[in-house]
Amino acid sequence: MTEPVRIVAAGDHFILPSLIMRAVEHEAERATVKELKLGWPLEPFGPVAEVQEASDAEDQMIEALAGAEVLVTQMGPVTEKVLAACPDLKLVVVCRGGPVNVNLDAAKRHDVRVCYAPGRNAAATAEFTVGLMLAALRRIPQAHELLARQGSWEGATYYTYEHSGLELEDLPVGLVGYGAVGSRVARVLCAFGARVMVYDPYVKGEIHGLRVASLDELLRVSRVITLHARLTPETRGLIGARELALLPQGAVVVNAARGPLLDEDALCEALENGHVSAAALDTYAQEPLPPASRLHALADRVVLTPHLGGASRAVAEKAAAIAAAEVGRWARGEPLAHALT
Repeated sequence: MTEPVRIVAAGDHFILPSLIMRAVEHEAERATVKELKLGWPLEPFGPVAEVQEASDAEDQMIEALAGAEVLVTQMGPVTEKVLAACPDLKLVVVCRGGPVNVNLDAAKRHDVRVCYAPGRNAAATAEFTVGLMLAALRRIPQAHELLARQGSWEGATYYTYEHSGLELEDLPVGLVGYGAVGSRVARVLCAFGARVMVYDPYVKGEIHGLRVASLDELLRVSRVITLHARLTPETRGLIGARELALLPQGAVVVNAARGPLLDEDALCEALENGHVSAAALDTYAQEPLPPASRLHALADRVVLTPHLGGASRAVAEKAAAIAAAEVGRWARGEPLAHALT
């Protein structure tokens, strides 16, 4: 009789270890699962050793992984130190759209397969993006603050012509990126009747909206832009002072993708001088957003949320299920669906 697969479910306060355990037990008939609960999101992630966006828990991981063959995690740091200390480890499955918490080169050297969970939060992030857009266009958070928090009816000012918001119907909205999230946002905006335009040089075939040939062309005609590009060396700082200056006067900027796509100082300048009328941000160049950020002083023109785009129960459940399916494939000797090493 074969030995049970020894698995560590290193979850957190979002993707609970118990979610991972139940999903894995459904996929792998013979498995022993050890649970470890990391601190994210109640404790912020960040760089750990040579990996990015991980919980600072190398020693906890090493202790939990003693004798384990499989790790399923979202924020657990899989560094050279962890891999070297865990010689029995053969498979790492990351419950995220990319294994930014894994040293892939070290994993390859240690003969550890690495998988991830693409698409698990695409629907949630797309819905959240549209919500941010509506909130910024119609000044919903500012009106709520005045009435609910301060008991003031001054939010009625937003009903005056000079201060009233824009509606999505017939509004030119530019999407920078048309992947799993961007394409969903485009479909929703088309249902609102927005004039959707898309810039993504890597996407072929039909799209929802009008394809434009260059980023500059998109910016010149978009009353709203929303960012959906992946963060790469080429896209870091993609939207800076020059690009913001190309937008029509009073444009709105939305970013629920990755903070470093957008030059925050340049955005603050554009908000302060009125060229950009509003912004809605869920991601930032530095997270948590520093108390000294200029964005805090622009509360009447910005909507700020703490990286919540992918925060839905369905996302946690989908991620656990996708990860568990990979564990089941590995245990049965089948090809992995989303392997990087």
